[in-house]
Parts: sequence; structure tokens; C-alpha cells
Amino acid sequence: MDMVKRLSAALGAEAVPIDGAATPNRSSHWQLVLPDSTAPLVVDLVTDPATAVPHSVAVLLPGGGLNVRASYCTAQDGGGLAGFLAARGHLVLGITPREDALTTESTGPHCAEWGLAAHRRDVRQVLAAVDEALGLPYDLLGHSAGAALALDTAAQPDAHPRRVLVLDTTGPYDPATEPELAARAGALTDALQEQLAAGHWTVDPGLKGLFARAAADPAGDSPLPRPGHPGTAFGNLALLHYALTRTHLLPGPANWIYHRGHSSGSFEFGATAVQDRFTLDRTPLAVWSEAVGRLGSGEQPTALLRDLAAVWGGREEVYRIDWAAIRAEVVWINTELGRGDHDLGARLIRAGGARVDYRVVPGYGHADVVWAPDAERDVWPLLPAR
Repeated sequence: MDMVKRLSAALGAEAVPIDGAATPNRSSHWQLVLPDSTAPLVVDLVTDPATAVPHSVAVLLPGGGLNVRASYCTAQDGGGLAGFLAARGHLVLGITPREDALTTESTGPHCAEWGLAAHRRDVRQVLAAVDEALGLPYDLLGHSAGAALALDTAAQPDAHPRRVLVLDTTGPYDPATEPELAARAGALTDALQEQLAAGHWTVDPGLKGLFARAAADPAGDSPLPRPGHPGTAFGNLALLHYALTRTHLLPGPANWIYHRGHSSGSFEFGATAVQDRFTLDRTPLAVWSEAVGRLGSGEQPTALLRDLAAVWGGREEVYRIDWAAIRAEVVWINTELGRGDHDLGARLIRAGGARVDYRVVPGYGHADVVWAPDAERDVWPLLPAR
């Protein structure tokens, strides 16, 4: 509790306990809201009362459109990855980006500045407070867009993480062996820049709407036709499963980056829509629903997506991560069905002299690494405990 008070003072924010957030591993959860005139930055602290003095800080950065509670405090047993790390002696500190608090009224031209560099500055603000208040070593852990943010932060000359822990993200595609993917990411970069110029400040990935329609009217017709079955539409619940397990087949500018989908599962078309058969085989729908129910706006800044696409496509004139400048040890875990096996980023870090452990977990989708019950057995132990 003393560490919570010291960090609160350094950040100039009051720590508020999250009611009902105690987990089976006895973690305690606090939330600090850093005041801001447009959209606040939110910091979550998860501690384990059994740990008298944490040996380090685990700084958690969520994926695009998500927040810390959805990303890292949601799991089958209620503990999540945050509780897993707290039980192993870390003070867990999660940083929810400003866009989670956006409303229709607060969304505007200022959001055009919320690219990867702005997110990195917010992380550095919190890290400075950690250094001042606690003086503990820290690891950066991110999933998806949060992993790219962790790597970008670690590449800065004033950053000194012990380790960068990467969960399923895309570094640059290799132009020598993956020229089509690199070109596609470059085209997406240009398209997103055009959207910004036209005044489209944020992008709604649509998850909240998909879940809301599936809950309200599971068998009702969705807006999307069933491919290969003219004149028929997905049922709302069927479309939700299709979107989670066959994300790469959905329309949308960036769904192609998934090798298959957000979640591992099956989908078989029947002769009619009511005969479609589908299931999730790693992350239960109830866990997905709980996570989505914890979202704020669910929006992603267009500027952030543009910068991520530039990283994927190697468009360094738009945004550049200095891979060779990363000095921390990197543990990079991708998923077979999510972002897949694209290791150029890991190779560039290794070429700069840092130690890199890169691997691809078979049978897992993009979100399964943080929400699947078996991730605690298959994935999380791959992250160094101390």
C-alpha cells in the first residue's frame, strides 16, 4: 500500500480501489486517473498482498481499442495476466491510453496527434513517476498495438527496461521475402493518412456492436451476407463467431494482417444460415463478452493505426522504430493464427546486439494469448518470472 501511495503522489492522482477486483490469487487492484482536459490517462495497479516488497514493476500496455482491465484482468478464473504476474512478485502497472475515455463530444482534431509517438510520451510520463517514487527495475509488456508501443519505448535513449515482453504483434514485413505484404501495409498507411486529412480522427473496429447485436438477437439477420450463399445473411451470433475465428476474411482495411483470426475456433457453413455450425475452442465466449463489456470507447485513433501500418510496411518516412537501438532483452511470442511468423523485427533487434527469444505458439489466435484459460499453462510461463 505504501508503494501505491508514493506512486499516486508522483503522478498527482488519487488511487481508488476497484470494487470486487480481488481475484482468486488474492491480488488487489487500484486505479489512478491522471486529470486531463480532453481525455484522461488511466493507470491500473495490481498488487499481491503476499508479496511484501515487489522485485520489479511489470508495465502492461493493452492492444488497440482496449484498456488494461479488459486486456489483462479478464480470464476464466478472474485473475488474468495481471494477477499471474502479481503473484510472481511484480508490482503490476497498466497504462490505458487516452482514447478509451473518448466520447462523441471529446473526439476532435486533437486526436489527429494521437499517433505512436504521443502514446510513447504518455508511457514515459508514467515511467518517470515509477523511477521517482519506487526506484524499481521495470519490464515493458504489450499485446498487439501495445507491444509495438513497448518496443518503440524501449528504443528511446532515455528508456532502460530490463526486458520487453511482446505478445503477438507485427514488426516490419520483410521486403525481400514478403514484398506483397509490405506493399499492402504501405498502401494502408497512405489510406489512413487520407482518412486523417478528411477529418476521420478515430476508427471503430466494431467489436462492441457485434457483441451487442449477438446478445440482443442471436438468431436475427446481421448486415453481412454469407459468402458463397447468395441472398442469405449471417445470424448475429454466427457473424460474431465468424469475425472472431475468421477475421482475415472480413471486409475492412486491416483484417488481412491476421493469419486467421482473433480466436481459435471452427466455422462450418450449412445449407441455410440456421444450419451454420461454429465454436470457439480456446477463449470461451463468456470471457470475450466480459472483456468487451469492460471497454470504454473501443475507438482507435486513426493516427495510431497509420503509424502502426507504417511500421508494418517499413515506411520509415512516416514512422520509424529504431530496432537496433533496443538494448533490453526481448521475449517475443507470436501466435500461429493471429499475427503469424514474421520475424524481421526480432532479427533487426538481434543485429543491434540485444538478446532476443522469438517464437510462435501453435494453435492460438491473436487474443487467446491473454484470455484463453490454457494460456496460463502454454504461454505465460514463457515470460520470465523475475
